[in-house]
Amino acid sequence: MTLAAATNANLAEISNYLIYSSMAVYTLAFFAHIAEWTLGSRSKVARTAAALTAPAQGTAGEAPRIQVKQAGGGTTVLEKPKVVTRAANGARDVPDGPGAHGGTESGDLYGRIAVSLTVLAFLLEAAGVISRALSVQRAPWGNMYEFSTTFSTVVVGVYLALLLAKKNVRWAGLPLVTTVLLDLGIAVTWLYTESDQLVPALDSYWLWIHVSTAIFCGAVFYLGAVGTVLYLFRDSYENKLANGGRPGRFATSVLERLPASASLDKFAYRVNAAVFPLWTFTIIAGAIWAGDAWGRYWGWDAKEVWSFITWVAYAAYLHARATAGWKGRKAAYLALIAFACWLFNYYGVNMFVNSLHSYAGVE
Repeated sequence: MTLAAATNANLAEISNYLIYSSMAVYTLAFFAHIAEWTLGSRSKVARTAAALTAPAQGTAGEAPRIQVKQAGGGTTVLEKPKVVTRAANGARDVPDGPGAHGGTESGDLYGRIAVSLTVLAFLLEAAGVISRALSVQRAPWGNMYEFSTTFSTVVVGVYLALLLAKKNVRWAGLPLVTTVLLDLGIAVTWLYTESDQLVPALDSYWLWIHVSTAIFCGAVFYLGAVGTVLYLFRDSYENKLANGGRPGRFATSVLERLPASASLDKFAYRVNAAVFPLWTFTIIAGAIWAGDAWGRYWGWDAKEVWSFITWVAYAAYLHARATAGWKGRKAAYLALIAFACWLFNYYGVNMFVNSLHSYAGVE
């Protein structure tokens, strides 16, 4: 064995240790998020209920008015700034919840610990991905194991970037860490592949361009899907309150703390719309790469077909979301169907379909 090969083997082993270490820290972050949701005070359901049943104080969407007596005997009517959000169906105004920690110092402390642990786990995982790349001097996404570890790293990176930009996405922390642990568990258990060189078809600079954009798009689509799922739960909760129902303990302790359904719906739409042009570029880049590698730009291979199906599904969602009759839940279902298409393109085609793109590296 040459010194270079031994060094590569050492870097590959270091990468494995870093990935396992990140999983351990993600697990601690998971329990910290659980503590944040559990030990934070439970917000009063009456807070949202009052917002849903307050039309007597003004029409829906109208700001409350304050009358101020002037010294000369006149009266000036001032508009009080609104602190509520228009719901997706436009029928009511509902305030955002106080967040996972329920507005308490104890809950917020655990939330900060959870975020700090997530940052540490992200750094460890990113170091593991980089070590894997250095072990073979190439892009670290040549098989499904490498794709999965890189994908989860980018997902967490996007989430942390939104937090750094002061965006209200703390509510995504628990589902994020949970699914990242699931992704890494599948990667190290069933998808693991020894560090090795690329198959000839992948040995191209397009690997850096095409696959990196696909990974980033998937990370953003994932965050949009999380927002969509939580939107559906929160919207059902708001509808139940508006109809005079009494939410159960789960709704009291969890759903009340989430942003309003309108806020979640807007978040999902914005992130999906923002990354859709990049997904379009990803498909075009893949076609150009196919032209270089196989002498044709499009051959209706399974990966090409499902990439296009995903594009059509997200295009239908964005079109439906921009159409008044398809806002809210109907559009949300389309968004989840689109993300399911992306997931099948991610796992199914690579692992279960006989395709030119079957590079899972799994026996």
